[in-house]
Amino acid sequence: MRLSSVTASIHSYRLLAGLLALPWALLALGYATGRLFYGEVIHASGEWAIWCLMAALAVSPLRKLFPRQAWTAWLLPRRRYLGVAVFAYALLHAVVYVLRQGELPKVLAAALEAGMLTGWLAFAIFVPLALTSNGRSVRRLGRVWKLLHRWVYAAAVLSFAHWLLVAFDRSSAFAHLAVLAAIELTRLFDFGSKIRR
Repeated sequence: MRLSSVTASIHSYRLLAGLLALPWALLALGYATGRLFYGEVIHASGEWAIWCLMAALAVSPLRKLFPRQAWTAWLLPRRRYLGVAVFAYALLHAVVYVLRQGELPKVLAAALEAGMLTGWLAFAIFVPLALTSNGRSVRRLGRVWKLLHRWVYAAAVLSFAHWLLVAFDRSSAFAHLAVLAAIELTRLFDFGSKIRR
């Protein structure tokens, strides 16, 4: 690979990482300075986590649908950045919630409710996925890495269950879920062959 290509690739990774980090930084700073209220940050951080999760899960189906497109080839090696972003926004979501509750017993008591339990279980899955979303972990874990990262589907189910159970208005959650389900159906049916004809 030519040096110019390597440099361009590094810049593209940094650009994506920066774009994913910017809303997180704005939300965290806004909450820390009091410009954003609790409800605003909780809602926005949760939605960003879901958007990044949907984007990460959509990469492989989109590559299958559009195998000759440069943009899907560009996305494929960068989906780990999306996965780390899911964890970062989920972490912000959880930290803001815990700070709001103020007392650990209160947090633990609420964690037994179905709406909160699904959220905490999803977060627990995101932790090891984020920690192993790097080239070194891929090399060290080998086949185990793929098995571990398949847990992202369980985390996705739990995340949407959390959203549906705690949301005042569930229409947005159902809409997002329908879009993700439509994309993921390409894993079962070879729609890509029809599109490429």
